[in-house]
Amino acid sequence: MSVIAPMLDSVRLETPSDREVQAAELGRALALASPREVVAAALKAVGRDNLAVVSSFGTESAALLKIVADVDPAIPVVFLDTGWLFEETLAYRDTLVGLLGLKDVRSIKPLESDLAREDGERELWFSNPDRCCFVRKVEPLQRALKPFAAWINGRKRFQGGERSAIPVVEADGNRLKFNPLANVSREELEAIFTFSHLPPHPLVASGYASVGCMPCSSRAAPGEDERAGRWRGKGKTECGIHTVKMS
Repeated sequence: MSVIAPMLDSVRLETPSDREVQAAELGRALALASPREVVAAALKAVGRDNLAVVSSFGTESAALLKIVADVDPAIPVVFLDTGWLFEETLAYRDTLVGLLGLKDVRSIKPLESDLAREDGERELWFSNPDRCCFVRKVEPLQRALKPFAAWINGRKRFQGGERSAIPVVEADGNRLKFNPLANVSREELEAIFTFSHLPPHPLVASGYASVGCMPCSSRAAPGEDERAGRWRGKGKTECGIHTVKMS
């Protein structure tokens, strides 16, 4: 961090209107940084009280959470409990929290009033999956991120689609958004699991390469893209938390 830190000191993080410029400056400084350096830089830039990690506790989440815990296990972690998650995901969350010593994991749920008004029959995932994702994921995350100036997520370029060109740092409305794993390869991600002795998500053994909400997650066939099982047949590849501004 000896080269990166001086560059960060010049970034004016207190001015919301300068977020695009700030993100570009940080992105240049961190373009070749390791995931750990990116997390440490985010912490230095805004401070622990203003930084959140958003994690689904899905099939690849343990790698980022391990990196975060090594930097500072007290960085807040936001977990979206949509009401449609697999029991295995909830159990995996509890396992990783204990294993990694995460000290501030916040489970955020959709508003009961929204669910009663828009999804009283629990069929919105079928009739309008985009709206279901908004009610159960986007709105809760917008609400959860209000106290924070920056957030960290686990997207990687190798996942393809809209993720293939993500920067290491970007502006998300009035917040900074850090993508520490943007440059990581699939092999490097697997190495983090191996060398850190991280347990896999319980559903990986059953053929789930990517796990989200139960009705919209399915097993991936051999040779399929890892996210092929998400919203299968729905013409949808993202839930919206990375395509809608969180501010």
